[in-house]
Amino acid sequence: MDYVSALVPPVVMAAFFIGLVVTIVKSQGGPNKAKEDAAVDAALARAESVQQTPKVAD
Repeated sequence: MDYVSALVPPVVMAAFFIGLVVTIVKSQGGPNKAKEDAAVDAALARAESVQQTPKVAD
């Protein structure tokens, strides 16, 4: 019976990991892909504009 209690945690972790991978793969693309891409593009544009803004010396 000790072997059952030794195998349960790895099996449970493997099941959760497989579920996580399946969820990540299913959430890629689809109807929200355009919104996510637009949000990332906007964030990158803001970050680049902040970097390129010249600083005024006092």
